[in-house]
Amino acid sequence: MKKTNTILQELKEHFPFTLTASLLAGVLVTILYLVNREYFVGVVSGLFGIMHPAHVLVSAMATAAIYWKYNKSVVKTILIGIGGAILIGSLSDVLFPWVFGNLFSLHTHFHLPIIEKPILIIGVALIGSLAGMCLGLFRFSHSVHVFLSIFASLFYLLAFSIEMNVFAVLLISLLVFLAVYIPCCISDIVFPMLFAKVEKECE
Repeated sequence: MKKTNTILQELKEHFPFTLTASLLAGVLVTILYLVNREYFVGVVSGLFGIMHPAHVLVSAMATAAIYWKYNKSVVKTILIGIGGAILIGSLSDVLFPWVFGNLFSLHTHFHLPIIEKPILIIGVALIGSLAGMCLGLFRFSHSVHVFLSIFASLFYLLAFSIEMNVFAVLLISLLVFLAVYIPCCISDIVFPMLFAKVEKECE
């Protein structure tokens, strides 16, 4: 019961930030899209290639930090940090945007970085897990994680969708909130705490 209450409290506290960040990111991307559509669409593939590994890095850091807080097992912390970051990061950055893109007839192509660049993705997840275990900084890493995930999801859609317009960008910006909030909070909060032994309430 204590574990469930802790998880619900964490989800409640992170809801406003994720919603606000998603909407602001959507507005920013829409403005950039309107200012120079051809150039922006041309560089988003490279931007996604940067944002996704960065997202995995801070996701592993946040996941490992909260698990280490409740269970001082080095091996488990590293494995949970890597597993949560890659699995759920792929959901929020790739799978959900891919589903949403095709649901709204954007003909979005499927690209999964963990298959295309496994050494890079596993490597940054390992580094993030070690950093989270040694440094903590859950609040900071989770906030940065949400920020990077939002842009990674948007850039994925812009980079790998054949049909894109201003209306689609605005619509997807709203859907990105769900694509980010649920997986990111599951990765950073629910996933590690399902394995951790909660001995005290989250500060």
